Amino acid sequence: MPRPTTPDDQVLAIRRQVGAQIRLARLGRNLTQEDVCGRSGIDVATYSRIEQGHSSPLLDTLIRIALAMDAPLDELVG
Repeated sequence: MPRPTTPDDQVLAIRRQVGAQIRLARLGRNLTQEDVCGRSGIDVATYSRIEQGHSSPLLDTLIRIALAMDAPLDELVG
């Protein structure tokens, strides 16, 4: 089985931007990471990695985060 390739710099930069957007949306709603995780069922460590841009969330995970924040999905990834 082939090993996954490391994302290039452009992909990593966009991943960090998305994480920053998610963080801004959370802070704008005065929510803690624990609040979002409790509402979405996502592990705090996983959620933290997403905000930091260290992890690429699946679309289903992004949808769960958006629902937990009562935010439109495009606010998180736009």
